[in-house]
Amino acid sequence: MNLVFLGINEAGEEVLEWLKQKENVDIKAVIEEREGLQKIKDLRPELVVSSGFEHIVPKQIIQIPEKGIINLHPSYLPHNRGAHPYIWPLIEDTPAGVSVHFMNEGIDEGPVIARKKVEKRPDDDAESLRERLMKEQAELFKDNWDRILREEAWEQNLEEGSFHLKSDLDEISNLDLEKEMTLREAINLLKGLTFGDKKLASIDEEYFVGVNIEKE
Repeated sequence: MNLVFLGINEAGEEVLEWLKQKENVDIKAVIEEREGLQKIKDLRPELVVSSGFEHIVPKQIIQIPEKGIINLHPSYLPHNRGAHPYIWPLIEDTPAGVSVHFMNEGIDEGPVIARKKVEKRPDDDAESLRERLMKEQAELFKDNWDRILREEAWEQNLEEGSFHLKSDLDEISNLDLEKEMTLREAINLLKGLTFGDKKLASIDEEYFVGVNIEKE
């Protein structure tokens, strides 16, 4: 099977190496930039796998592979479609998880091949949750390779889920100290806005804030 790979995040690296070991799979290209999508037109692969590709794929490209384009998304679809899916489960208390789905014209709206919930821990922040999601995402893909080849999937009920743009994060990053919320909501907000050295949460866009929760 001729295959093209789109994007390359931690889960994508593991999946790509796994696919390289399969005798019946021939990786024709790894594409990380939008300009590289032309290669799909030229190569006309049977299958495309996307993991961490941060560009919208046009309809005319999606229609080329005989078996479609498979996307690995680090959320429990239809929850948290779109940007930063490892942040919103902490802030909005929605399910965290991973999904493998067929790509269509909508953002993370295609039929789901497999999905799995991932537990949120009391000491999680966005970075620690994302790290676990990457590991679970690769395993979910490998465990469901046969379903991918059989093209088994079900349609999402988008009304049950949620969607976020990148700009949604900007709207909450400058903390409003006068906003009323419970202590739980405040902690969850800071957990979602804590990601290593990245300065996501600020006060007056001058003082940067995070939270560190440690188990005894």
